[in-house]
Amino acid sequence: MAFDSLSEKLQNVFKALRSKGLLTEADVKAALKEVKLALLEADVNFKVVKQFIKSVQERAVGQDVMTGLNPGQMVIKIVNEELISLMGSETTELSLKPSNEITIIMMAGLQGAGKTTTAAKIAGKLKQKGRKPLLVACDIYRPAAIQQLKVNGEKQGVEVFSMGDNHKPVNIAKAAIEHAAKHGFNVVILDTAGRLHIDEDMMNELSEIKSNVDVTQTVLVVDAMTGQDAVNVATTFNEKISIDGVILTKLDGDTRGGAALSIRAVTGKPILYVGMGEKLSDLEQFYPDRMASRILGMGDVLSLIEKAQEEIDEDKARALEQKMRKAEFGFDDYLESMNQMKKLGGLSSILSMMPGIGGSQIAEIENAMDEKKMARIEGIIYSMTPKERANPSLLNPSRKRRIAKGAGVDISEVNRLVKQFEQSKKMMKQMPGLMGGKGMKRGRFKMPF
Repeated sequence: MAFDSLSEKLQNVFKALRSKGLLTEADVKAALKEVKLALLEADVNFKVVKQFIKSVQERAVGQDVMTGLNPGQMVIKIVNEELISLMGSETTELSLKPSNEITIIMMAGLQGAGKTTTAAKIAGKLKQKGRKPLLVACDIYRPAAIQQLKVNGEKQGVEVFSMGDNHKPVNIAKAAIEHAAKHGFNVVILDTAGRLHIDEDMMNELSEIKSNVDVTQTVLVVDAMTGQDAVNVATTFNEKISIDGVILTKLDGDTRGGAALSIRAVTGKPILYVGMGEKLSDLEQFYPDRMASRILGMGDVLSLIEKAQEEIDEDKARALEQKMRKAEFGFDDYLESMNQMKKLGGLSSILSMMPGIGGSQIAEIENAMDEKKMARIEGIIYSMTPKERANPSLLNPSRKRRIAKGAGVDISEVNRLVKQFEQSKKMMKQMPGLMGGKGMKRGRFKMPF
């Protein structure tokens, strides 16, 4: 996950600060020097880092902080507030016209940034909000682009407008808007062509569409894994065609996260969404305060709860919770809880939103529960009889040997799974409430494993 390394380094700096009773100006400056290095290593723009450190230092060496009851905590609070400010303070939504008018969103970006998939992700989000989106295939150069959009549109239950690859993109856009007006679509999403590099042809094509079509929002899609290149791309696009916002993709990957911390400060344009995976549901609204909280290792429980409300079947969740309470939780339920965890983006996605869990800890837990091991767990459970899955207490040594043989594993793996299952049951009982809809709003939170 992006920011893992940065988050861990910052947490170490703050741990040292908290351990001191009183802080001197020298203590603060030494800590901020470490923060500066950590940000630069995370590929945050140098000018942005310089201004950030200056802002924090001006506030942190003030009399109120240095003589306060908990100066270390105050410095952390200031860093948190300045991080939020750096990323834009307020959450910025896509600007949509009233539902009786047509909103036109033009997607732009380089090849490989994930623009076509992101267009379909946005269409799905808008459909959930009651809009009627139309995806438009304006990329006539990449052979697979039109088909990719059609496949993703079908998965999202969103119509795709295409005229093939023998028409100019501007004419396709105009025809799509006429089609939308005739058939009651109120959002038109134009998936334009990208190139491997920024060139005049691409910019001229985008400018021509904007000159002939009343584009409501121009949204740039950039790959977070390209670091400062993503910021440079955003700057150039903004200068050439004027963008309204940015979507950062692949923020779940092995990226240092510098683009997320630099784009707003360098371009003045907000980050609208972040792509956190390849699934069509893996697009998150960008909240500067929540992202700052994640970076500082404070977790992001609100986003996790929202994701759970969207992805988890409430009736199934309640049924699992009831079984847990009545001590009727069996291996079929264990499999169901694993499936619910997958819907939330997997174990690493969940752990990255939990307070106090750093990158190395996540890596350790992930290593203990990688996909191959999860597949073996499923194999062991499916080698049990329905009665054994419903009542794990039946698993005596002879049954375990039969199950191990059926799953093609050593009996020690069966014993390990049974032990893990018992530990999970205990842990689920101890955790205060994430399943069960209304209960979540009251602050109950239960992890789905």
